[in-house]
Amino acid sequence: MSKGRGAVDQVVKLIVGAGQASPSPPVGPALGSKGIKSMDFCKEFNARTAHLITGTPIPVRVTVRPDRTFQFETRTPQTSWLLLNAAEVALGKKGKRKGASTPGTVTVGTVSLKHIYEIAKIKQTELRLSGLPLEGLCRSIIFQAKSIGIAVVA
Repeated sequence: MSKGRGAVDQVVKLIVGAGQASPSPPVGPALGSKGIKSMDFCKEFNARTAHLITGTPIPVRVTVRPDRTFQFETRTPQTSWLLLNAAEVALGKKGKRKGASTPGTVTVGTVSLKHIYEIAKIKQTELRLSGLPLEGLCRSIIFQAKSIGIAVVA
């Protein structure tokens, strides 16, 4: 006898540029394998992220239900991307920004405490970080900046 499995929601995690979702990889194959029409997701995602700067990498969590319906939540861009963007670090090969290869000895850019505060305010809008004090978020962002080779100035 085989045991009947209850239907379970599946979660797909993606990073998609704001306003740039298309059925091509990585979105199409990731959602198509779960039985979702990727065009439906792309239309809804692009509409939801229309107010953001086009191309900003947005982490997305798509929950796929057994009846092939889905819901998704967007999160704020990664802290490292926000820091590198604030420091105006030049784009490297393949259009991606990279931090220092040897952090602590090489500085790729600088940000002010005002930048740190603004990034902390952006991150605090995320539900999972909303309960943390702003000072603690600022400290963690400063440590992350140092770890990728960005100097923080007053």
